[in-house]
Amino acid sequence: MTDTQPAPPPLNDGIPPADSHGGHGNSGSRTALAVGAIGIVFGDIGTSPLYAFRETFAGTASIAIDRLHVLGVVSLIFWSMLIVVALQYVTILMRADNKGQGGSLALVALLSRHIGRSSYGWLVVLLGVFATSLFYGDSMITPAISVLSAVEGLTVVNPGLDPLVIPIALVLLIFLFFLQSRGTAKVGALFAPVMIVYFVTIAGLGLNQIAHNPDILWALNPWYAVQFFITDGAIAFFALGAVVLAVTGSEALYSDMGHFGRGPMRLSWFGFVMPCLLLNYFGQGAMIAGLPAEQAAEVVRNPFFLLASEEFRLPLVILATLATFIASQAVISGAFSITHQAMQLGFMPRLTISHTSETEAGQIYIPVVNWALMCAVILLVLTFQNSSSLAAAYGIAVTGAVTIDTLLMGVLFVGVWKWKWFLALPVVLFFLIVDGAYFAANLVKVPDGGWFPLLIGLIAFTLLTTWARGRKLMRDRMSETALPIEIFAKSAKNSATRVPGTAIFMASQTAGVPSALLHNIKHNKVLHERVVILTVLIADAPYVDGDKRCEIHDLGDGFYRAVLHYGFMEETNVPLGLKQMSRCGGDFDMMHTSFFLSRQTLLASDKPGMPIWREKIFSWMLRNAATAMDFFRLPTNRVVELGSQVEI
Repeated sequence: MTDTQPAPPPLNDGIPPADSHGGHGNSGSRTALAVGAIGIVFGDIGTSPLYAFRETFAGTASIAIDRLHVLGVVSLIFWSMLIVVALQYVTILMRADNKGQGGSLALVALLSRHIGRSSYGWLVVLLGVFATSLFYGDSMITPAISVLSAVEGLTVVNPGLDPLVIPIALVLLIFLFFLQSRGTAKVGALFAPVMIVYFVTIAGLGLNQIAHNPDILWALNPWYAVQFFITDGAIAFFALGAVVLAVTGSEALYSDMGHFGRGPMRLSWFGFVMPCLLLNYFGQGAMIAGLPAEQAAEVVRNPFFLLASEEFRLPLVILATLATFIASQAVISGAFSITHQAMQLGFMPRLTISHTSETEAGQIYIPVVNWALMCAVILLVLTFQNSSSLAAAYGIAVTGAVTIDTLLMGVLFVGVWKWKWFLALPVVLFFLIVDGAYFAANLVKVPDGGWFPLLIGLIAFTLLTTWARGRKLMRDRMSETALPIEIFAKSAKNSATRVPGTAIFMASQTAGVPSALLHNIKHNKVLHERVVILTVLIADAPYVDGDKRCEIHDLGDGFYRAVLHYGFMEETNVPLGLKQMSRCGGDFDMMHTSFFLSRQTLLASDKPGMPIWREKIFSWMLRNAATAMDFFRLPTNRVVELGSQVEI
């Protein structure tokens, strides 16, 4: 019942003149929004210090713990954060918003408006869909590794608590997923204060160590990162697979831009979050560099919690656990948001969506996604047992998505911002070298667990593309036999009894007669006084202006063709949209209005289009999709479904 329709390109080529907040009507100053962003957006990257520095030394690279290598690793973390997060995402890609919204799908929608008809437009769409698919793997690993790494801090307080780590982590994670159906509006009010305390705490702990060993500040010089590669070569390259853990969450920053606007998010990042993170990483390096070799080898197993003195370690564990809980919440909410976008853009079947807030449209809950994530997270914790093992699986999904975003950024430069190719090429090559190096370094993790996010990404990519292709084939098959509505209206007005009331026939396309209308007149031999053929079109923009919501065509003899336009971030509430159609032969009284829906049953065939195995997957997705009645918020007692069979 939904379709996508290209919207006209904005006059500013997708770069709003002011900081948009995603159309949510958020009020308050930039500072207030920046504070809110600290609580919601930066949890993923903010909890990376729990394991990123540790895994660089304690992981598979076997790096010697001495001044050269400590300075080299800290320098790599600093410059990675500066190049990937600060420059690529916060400075450049945040300018590429689709009417305030960010993320791979929003970027693809923006690019499609400009280059959709070009010879490589299909490749841009596939790249964006694959980046989105990789996000699902990331959204499964992030809660598991974050909460596990925080709870493992208990073993620093008391090594005898080690057997309790996995049970405690599982209880927290299961509680987190059960919390989703109730919404996070009330709990979310605590997010910002907790995260601010967390960031200030980790910055203070790092600053204390830097004061004792200021020699670590030499790591600001990129030469130490270069010297690391000159000295160790392959070991330094493999270390990139762990260093990149410090920048996980960069894609999430871009995806969450619509909630707060790029101005407040930049203020939060440059003015608070980035300095706090760097102080902690430098502090961990300063602590390790100032210890004898044997003691350093012991401390590097969990340097984050050992930054604090013994009496403050338990409070730090509790604070870190709260922070990882918040970080996991942000990732889960992101999975809901990405799924909603995919549904609206035609890459996923309709799923049941619950709105958990009466005031914030963006706070949604998708049960099937929630329980799938929960099962995957539990399986990950039980399989990998500790955060160090999970670190081997982490990173490849993030670096894959970042590399794809870099390729899309090149298309953005040339196709949307109209840069000359000789100006865009060196910029894109620079980021491709950096991002590609991180991705290549993570490929060695595939046998040790990196296969998991790749497998999840491949499954998600197959499902998304199969649904999009199957829906297109179904529309094409149905349009082949479609009867023009003008001809139908003239022939039907005298061939059937007209009865009082309004009949609304939902149609997936804006041309032809829907099969439900044909079946109704064939079997019931009646027509209502007012017959409205209604199509819901999803634009490739996140929001549609209210004055452009409705489109109405009077076909005569009581027949109307109506179109409701929605953005891919909006709820498709058809009864609410109908209230705005005052020019459609009168108002709509729901008590005298019937909705007729077509439910297609797929018949697999040997017709060219999709392989049989993909047709079977599409048929399964079609059978398990949520009903149009729920998706369009139709009144349950005013709906009639009529089935038809389609071969693709």
